[in-house]
Amino acid sequence: MTRIAIFVLAFLALPFTSAHAFPGDKVILQGLDKVTARTSTFEVSLEEEVTFGTLRITLRACDRTPPEEPPESTAFLDIYEAKPGDRVVSLFHGWMFASSPALSALEHPVYDIWVKECLASEPLELAPAGD
Repeated sequence: MTRIAIFVLAFLALPFTSAHAFPGDKVILQGLDKVTARTSTFEVSLEEEVTFGTLRITLRACDRTPPEEPPESTAFLDIYEAKPGDRVVSLFHGWMFASSPALSALEHPVYDIWVKECLASEPLELAPAGD
């Protein structure tokens, strides 16, 4: 119950960005292998599947705030784990927030994954002043 309360409070503390979010087409993720203590930074494009250790990560969507707002990047990720015997286990489906990685995190004994930044291949087109 406490975890749900923390989630709700943290979500309410985030700036409301859905009406002003800019979609991106790739995300920079950082992964930690807890056994070796090595971190890796990698990019994932929309609908691309990448592997990190035994994890398979697919980016479904990502958004970022416009430059005039506090920086925030969010990514909707699907994360699976390849198990022996050609089994695949679903581990995480949801939004991760760059500014609050613990808010919606992958829970895994060996790996941590978090969002660094959502990127767009084309520059932002800002509306003219007065619109």
